[in-house]
Amino acid sequence: MPRFSYPCPGCRTTNSLHEPDCRFEGTAWPTIEKAYTDSLALLTADELTESELRESVDGEWSGLHKAALETLKAVSRVEQDDDGTLRLLTAAEYAELVSEPSIEPMATIYEHGSVPGCHDNAVFAMIAWYEMVDLSWEETKENVVTWLRESGAWDRGGFEESSPEELVENKRHVYDAGYGWKQAGQEAKAVIDRHR
Repeated sequence: MPRFSYPCPGCRTTNSLHEPDCRFEGTAWPTIEKAYTDSLALLTADELTESELRESVDGEWSGLHKAALETLKAVSRVEQDDDGTLRLLTAAEYAELVSEPSIEPMATIYEHGSVPGCHDNAVFAMIAWYEMVDLSWEETKENVVTWLRESGAWDRGGFEESSPEELVENKRHVYDAGYGWKQAGQEAKAVIDRHR
């Protein structure tokens, strides 16, 4: 089941330690969470336009509310139709949507699979990606094992572990520590591109 960590809409931190130049530095953490939950509570019950959402929020709609809503849209938790209607994705819809990365360098890694010379970075990046999009460890493990098999990466060899499940389990620390995916992803993509 996907989870959501209410990141600061300014600097993406998930605690009260903001980046030095964050415009929401000094905002109490419960206030940031409330900006999200004000919108989420209403969108759980009904599809609304942004103006209807602003009018329906209990209290004043703030810049923090607007930024939180933009974050929900940016991370694909909320979809906006052509007519402006906002819709909260179900947990199943969201999990399916983020299971196949569509931005670079992750799209290349996902589509082509890992190759010898970048296995560690590719697996690291995939685990970190699924953690970043808030999938549970079990969902992350299932997605990465499936990716290893379906992309052909496991069949290419070069792994020390005896199974994809063992490999992914050995990398659980990446998920638990919340490491970023970008650098490892870029390094893996560079190797994959050379092998294509």
